[in-house]
Amino acid sequence: MTDTRIPTVTPAPDGGSATSPGHGADLARVTANFRQYLLGWGAEERGEGELDYYRSGLATPQFNGVVRTPSLHGVGQAAAKARARLADLPWWWWVGPDSPEGTPAELARHGLREMGSVPVMVRPLDRLAEAGERADGLRIETVEGPARLAEFVRTYSTSMGIPPGLEDDMARIEAQRSDNADVVRLAAVLDGRIVGTTVVIAAHGHAGIFLVHVSETHRRRGIGTVLTAAALRAGRDRGMDFAALMASPAGEPLYRGLGFTTVSEYRLFALPA
Repeated sequence: MTDTRIPTVTPAPDGGSATSPGHGADLARVTANFRQYLLGWGAEERGEGELDYYRSGLATPQFNGVVRTPSLHGVGQAAAKARARLADLPWWWWVGPDSPEGTPAELARHGLREMGSVPVMVRPLDRLAEAGERADGLRIETVEGPARLAEFVRTYSTSMGIPPGLEDDMARIEAQRSDNADVVRLAAVLDGRIVGTTVVIAAHGHAGIFLVHVSETHRRRGIGTVLTAAALRAGRDRGMDFAALMASPAGEPLYRGLGFTTVSEYRLFALPA
């Protein structure tokens, strides 16, 4: 494994950014980055064009779904295709700023129900402080090798509440992603054990930050902040101009404190159980 100095981040005085609202980030590039991440889970099947969808084969909705369809007039046909392609698996339809206006109403008309929404947050990568040291022994390491990847997957899958027994297949899909050249996996390690995770997709000029998770036994120690700061530095080191993420309710205050600003949202839809 490669050790990475643990970075810190300097937030703007108001908890946001010193730049203009939205930081000048290009939402089209943000959503392209998010689509790349989600479609990368399409190990069994994926499609782009009339329907952007991905099928991992894993029996959990986080890793099967639809990212968008480009035409509002085609939503009904796209919904029928999604039902057919994903029929035996739980899945979500992500409606974001790259979806045609009116998509939520059309999905509801075709039998899908709204599950909730997650904010899209962005931050420029030009105001990162120098790396610091931590006295508690926590280290940030890049994840290398199958054994460490398996532990990495176990850590975030447990935190996410993924049903047990899927970790081996999840690790296999992670290892075989076609875009792994764009992927940086970072682990927070304490006493030789992974206690936190994050994934950075450096593509489309943005560092998409995903899977920021901390083991339940190690929460409320600032590890999520350390991981996010490390992800920001990894994105900047790869030449990206902005970082973007989808925030959970628990994570949103943390990200605001690190200078992220909400610029849009994704609304999640699913078929009734």
